[in-house]
Amino acid sequence: MRSTTTAVLPAALALVVLAGCTSGDDPADDAAGGSGSAAQPAAVVTAAPDADRTLVPDAEPAAAAVSASRAVFASSPVAVVAAPDDASGQLLGAAAAVGLGVPLLLGDPDVVGPELDRLGVQSVLAVGADAAGLLPPGEDAAVVAVPAEAAAVAQATGLQFGPEQTLAPADRAAAVAGLAADSLPALSAEAEPASPSSASPSSSPSAAAEPGTLPAVTRGEALTDVVVLASGAPDSLAGIATARAAGAEVLLTGEPDPRASAEVVDRLATDPSVVVLGADLAAAPGIDWKLDTAATGPQLPGGGQLLFPEHMMVALYGIPGSGALGLLGEQDLPASIQRAQQLADEYRPLVDTTVVPTFEIIATVASSSAGADGDYSAEQDVETLRPWVEGAGAAGMYVVLDLQPGRSDFLSQAKMYQPLLELPHVGLALDPEWRLEPNGLPLQKIGQVGIDEVNSVVTWLADLTREKALPQKLLVLHQFQVRMVVDRERLDVSRDELAYMVHVDGQGGQSAKQDTWRVLHDGAQEELTWGWKNFIDEDLPMLTPEQTIEQVLPTPELVTYQ
Repeated sequence: MRSTTTAVLPAALALVVLAGCTSGDDPADDAAGGSGSAAQPAAVVTAAPDADRTLVPDAEPAAAAVSASRAVFASSPVAVVAAPDDASGQLLGAAAAVGLGVPLLLGDPDVVGPELDRLGVQSVLAVGADAAGLLPPGEDAAVVAVPAEAAAVAQATGLQFGPEQTLAPADRAAAVAGLAADSLPALSAEAEPASPSSASPSSSPSAAAEPGTLPAVTRGEALTDVVVLASGAPDSLAGIATARAAGAEVLLTGEPDPRASAEVVDRLATDPSVVVLGADLAAAPGIDWKLDTAATGPQLPGGGQLLFPEHMMVALYGIPGSGALGLLGEQDLPASIQRAQQLADEYRPLVDTTVVPTFEIIATVASSSAGADGDYSAEQDVETLRPWVEGAGAAGMYVVLDLQPGRSDFLSQAKMYQPLLELPHVGLALDPEWRLEPNGLPLQKIGQVGIDEVNSVVTWLADLTREKALPQKLLVLHQFQVRMVVDRERLDVSRDELAYMVHVDGQGGQSAKQDTWRVLHDGAQEELTWGWKNFIDEDLPMLTPEQTIEQVLPTPELVTYQ
C-alpha cells in the first residue's frame, strides 16, 4: 500500500494558505482584480489540499465551516454567511454558495472574521434574518443582507433557482451534497418549534447591511480530484456546501466509518485527495486505518466493507464431500453454491437488508480418533478447502471457517488457515462444544472455552485484518449453553476490524430453542450480533424462513442450515 500524508485542519490552527489547483501567482491580487481590471469579475481561487488526506474534526458548526473553507479555497472575493441556528438560511445559503462557487460560512464573529480576512472577501451575502448581525464588528466587506427567500437571493445574486424543496433534518446533507452550479433547487427547512435557548449570539453592528446585488465573480478551477467525506451530521452541512462550491465530489458515509459505503470504497480506490468533515467521522477512532482499508478497494459480498447491519447471511453448514455433518456436503461445489443461493432467495422478500448466501465450512472436525498429533481433531488441508472457498467468493458468497479443536486450542488452529483468512470474504467460527479438556474425549461431555483463549483469537484475527487492509471479518462463537464460553462478558469487542457474533445452535423443540435464545441474550454486550441455526432433521419442527423472521427476535444476522 502506498504511503499517505494526513493533515488535521481544525479552525483553531494558525491560518495557512493551502497550495493546490490555483490560478495566478498572488491569490490576493486575483481576488482584488488588480489595478486596471475593474471591469473584470473578481476571481475565486480554489486550492486542493497538499496532504493526501485532510481531517476536519471541528465539533462546532461555525468552526467546521471555516476549516472546510481553508481546505479547498485559497481566496474568494465573495462569501455567503448564514446563522448557525437558521436551517433555512443555511440551506438556501448553501444553494447560493454552490451557484456562485464561493464558501459558505456560519456567523460567529470570533471565528468568521479571520477567515474573511484570509480569503480576501470584499462582499458578503448574508442569508437569513440574523446573519448580518453575526459578522465581526467593523467588518470592511460590503454586506448584502437578504431574507431566506429564493426570490430575494436570486435578485441579489443573479442566480436562477428551481422549484422549492422543503427538507426534513435527515434529508438536508444529501440534498446539499447533490447541488451543482447548473442545478439549484430552492432549499428550505421544515418548520421546527422555536427553542428559547436557540437565540443567536449578538454582536455589534458590522458593515452596513442593505438590500443590493453582489459583484460578479469568476469561479475557481473545479477540484474534480478531491473527494470530501461526511457522515451527513448537521455540523458538516456548511462544509459540504463549500466543498461542492469548489467543485469537489461529496460522498456521505451514513455512519462514522468510511468502510460502510460501497460507493465510498469504490471512489477511494481511485486514489483521490480526501477531505474528511465532521467530528463524528474525522475524529472517529481508527479513521486513518479505516481509510487505508477503504482505499484498497476489495468489498464484501453484498457491497461495502462492514458486515452488519447492512447484510444478513443465510448459510449452508457442513464439510465438503460428506453429507453426514450438514447440507453443504450433500452435493458438489456448483450444486452447493446453487442451493445456498436458492435458500438466500427465500429470505430476500422478508428483510430490508442485503441477503448474502454463505458457506460455513467445518475446517477442523472433532474426531473419535486421536490422530497422529493426539488432539482428536481432523484438520483439513488448506488446499483441499481452497476450491470451495474461492468458488464461493467468485459466486458472491461469504465463507466462515469453523474450528472444532479437540485437545488443541483455537488460536493454533486458526493460524493454520491464515492463507484462506487473508481472503476478503472469509471469516472464522469457534465451536467450544468440541474444545476438550487435556484428557477429555469427544461426546463424553459438552466442551467449553475460557474467554482469554477467545480474546487471543480476537487479537490475532483483528491484527491480521488490519495488516492486510481487509474488509471487516466475522468472528463467530457457537454457544447453546451459558457454560460453554466462560466469562463471555469479558469478550474483547473493541476491535472494529471484526464483527462479533454469538451463534445459538441448539437443536430440538422450538420452545426450548427460544428459551436458550433468550437466556444467551440476557446481559449480552451490545456490540454482539446473533446467529440462529435451523436443523433439517433434529428440530421439532424446523422453522420456515417466514417463521424464522417472525418468531426469532431480534432478527438474527445469520441463519444457518444443518
